Amino acid sequence: MNRIWKPNVTVAALIEREGRFLLVEEETDDGLRFNQPAGHLDEGESLLAACAREALEETAWGFTPTALVGIYQWPRPQGDITYLRFAFAGELGAHESARKLDTGIQRAVWMTPDEIRDTADRHRSPLVAQCVDDYLAGRRFPLDLLRHYD
Repeated sequence: MNRIWKPNVTVAALIEREGRFLLVEEETDDGLRFNQPAGHLDEGESLLAACAREALEETAWGFTPTALVGIYQWPRPQGDITYLRFAFAGELGAHESARKLDTGIQRAVWMTPDEIRDTADRHRSPLVAQCVDDYLAGRRFPLDLLRHYD
């Protein structure tokens, strides 16, 4: 039986406050790694709702996407999975300090672009730095590029 290849669709939140970006330190098969608040699109969910949900679950911060920073296709070096990442910039909401973070998330941390570059060897993927670079370069696309049908 032939298996139909499909990419894994993910979303990522680029959350910037006073020159620092909100990242998560999470457990992976390769040890603790840094990533944007990110995760998989759930069935029936819009990309925007998924991004807001993942940001809240992984950081305890509310997030409202306001612009698309980019769409990134990245095959893992192992060759087993290709990710299709939709990265969004947006507005930081309230912090729910009593909220428990998602399983595997050790902490949410605010990092400068230099700190992000200095920890590149601990990034979950090369998309972490690329998304920040694209954000800093001013890449913003209107959300009306996206259409979600219920």
